[in-house]
Amino acid sequence: MCYKSSLSLNHLQFLSPMVFSFFKKQKPPERKMISRPAAIPRPKEDQRLGTVAPLVGNGPISPSSELVGSDLTYPSAIASESKAAEPSAFEFSETAPEFQIEAEVDPVDAEAEEAAMLYANGQDSAVRALLEQSTRSYRSAKGERLWLMLFDLYRLSGQKAPFEALEVEYAEFFEKSPPIWRDAAVSSVSSPAMPTVLFKGDLVADNVAAFDAVRVAVERNPHVRLDLSNVRGVDGAGCERLLDLLLKARRSKRQVELLGRDQVGMLLDRRIVAGQASDKGCWLLKLEICQLRGQLAAFEELAIDYAVTFEISPPSWEADRVANPGPAPLVLAPVDHLQEETYFLRGDLKAARFSDLLAYAKTNDPVLIDCAAVTRMDFLSAGALLNVLTIVKRTGRQVVFRHPNYLLAELFRVVGLKNVADIVLPRN
Repeated sequence: MCYKSSLSLNHLQFLSPMVFSFFKKQKPPERKMISRPAAIPRPKEDQRLGTVAPLVGNGPISPSSELVGSDLTYPSAIASESKAAEPSAFEFSETAPEFQIEAEVDPVDAEAEEAAMLYANGQDSAVRALLEQSTRSYRSAKGERLWLMLFDLYRLSGQKAPFEALEVEYAEFFEKSPPIWRDAAVSSVSSPAMPTVLFKGDLVADNVAAFDAVRVAVERNPHVRLDLSNVRGVDGAGCERLLDLLLKARRSKRQVELLGRDQVGMLLDRRIVAGQASDKGCWLLKLEICQLRGQLAAFEELAIDYAVTFEISPPSWEADRVANPGPAPLVLAPVDHLQEETYFLRGDLKAARFSDLLAYAKTNDPVLIDCAAVTRMDFLSAGALLNVLTIVKRTGRQVVFRHPNYLLAELFRVVGLKNVADIVLPRN
């Protein structure tokens, strides 16, 4: 059943005052205007981080309501009630924690650091990919050290073909001679440090102090390096005296490794004149150097000249006496503070502790550490070296690293060894 509702006009007239009075907007009650004090800017001393100045309001704020740092809140009600207030002063500060300014990282530094860490970790293929990309990106003086790191990577890993290709590019972009290829003796086992005697002064017979230093070092150590790189003059008697020391060392089963042989060899060439029977010791020392370097053709040619000049039989070639060539001699950057004894590092250093370095440092100032024969050093070893040398530095001694490869030099920079030591890089 359907019901039809209908409202008579009377009904509507009756309901309309009630309905429309219900939905009609009510007139707000009259309120008395209360005067509000003008907003007062915060004093400067209350703008410090850590406390908030009391806000002007209807009631006091207790001291316990002070807020620190992240606890600061600003309710919207307070903001809406202070629209007429002038904006408070806001000052940027480099020391404010919410506005830390980060120093821009040099992309060359970043790539050099990454390559050094990868190489220290034994990831040679990743190092090569990174540095090859870097040499395509940085072809100016700013990125040159990335190129030198790549040269050393090729050399230490025996990759001569890409090394020679890089030489061509280097010469083109930097307009100077590139590094030269040197065979690297790669060793996976670290060797103990060997004492090194720097021959001070000229190689002449009356240089008694220098020869005594060599003799004492040979007597005390089964393996000694004799550095002749500072020798600037020679004579026949001095060369004979050195040969006598070397012969006595061989007889006593001791090994003397000569450094700076090329330098001395050039000095000897000036004293050797075919047909002039003088400076016999210079001839014999030159033959000894050819023997140690494995230069058979040069040895035989000089031996013939020696036999003709002095009319006596020359020394015989001994194949088993060819010294391990190791890395070819470097032309070093100038160093004015060479010591008689040097702390030598060599090979692939893994988890090394350098326990004997403190004892060496106690008797040497400056502390001279030669890294020419180091192929790689892991991060743990570099950290241990930093710990030891930090102790040494506190004693006031100077610490000097001599000619590490560029990959190793960058690792030294990463771990902070540059803060405690001077690093003298090799140069061609």
